[in-house]
Amino acid sequence: MKGKVFLVGAGPGDLGLITVKGLELLRSADVVVYDALIDPKILKECQNAEMIDAGKRGGDHTMTQSETNAKLVELAKDGKRVVRLKGGDPFMFGRGAEEAAELRKEGIEVQVGPGVSSSIAVPELAGIPLTHRDNASMVTIVTGHERSDREKERTEWKKMASMGGTIVILMGIGNSKHISEELMSGGLPGGTPAAVITNGSTDRQRTEVTILSSLHSTIASKGLEAPGIIVIGDVVKQREILGDMF
Repeated sequence: MKGKVFLVGAGPGDLGLITVKGLELLRSADVVVYDALIDPKILKECQNAEMIDAGKRGGDHTMTQSETNAKLVELAKDGKRVVRLKGGDPFMFGRGAEEAAELRKEGIEVQVGPGVSSSIAVPELAGIPLTHRDNASMVTIVTGHERSDREKERTEWKKMASMGGTIVILMGIGNSKHISEELMSGGLPGGTPAAVITNGSTDRQRTEVTILSSLHSTIASKGLEAPGIIVIGDVVKQREILGDMF
């Protein structure tokens, strides 16, 4: 008898930001295959489940993506009730769709448990609303780290510079110099407000406000490291009014 796989979003980090559904699925799992950056408090909710670390930390991969896919298929074919626990939301730059497709191909039942995306939650906790009547009526969420095997960068930063609204960049700290230069080359003023938020929703959350032209130097001088989110746009000004919201 085949098992079942649930792709569950753990939220941005804080245990309180995982959904009720997500907790229910964790507590009923036979096996939990989890990513890096999952709060240990969340993992303690798994009760008697077998725990498998599939985390990717920079260039250090506990399991490759193909190995993770194969493990999920194997566990399900063994009749296990599997929770694939991913940070944020499973489909927001989380490769959840790739894993779901592989499971579907093998005839395995798979469901998704949406999670609170860090792209929205973390700026909010820093007092930065992504939209505001006075500042922005649209949001662009983009990865700052593309596949290493892609010959040409797919993100068209110069075009993005002319779109307006708020730009939210996940996994972009290590590529901040290139990103800021491309955006300015596309016409986005160097004085555009920017913020870098690291370790979002945890007790180590830190926010540094700067401007686009100083984005890379701020990251370097302040020693900011991943995991982090970059927000670019006039909404960053709202932090002066709202301050931290956690």
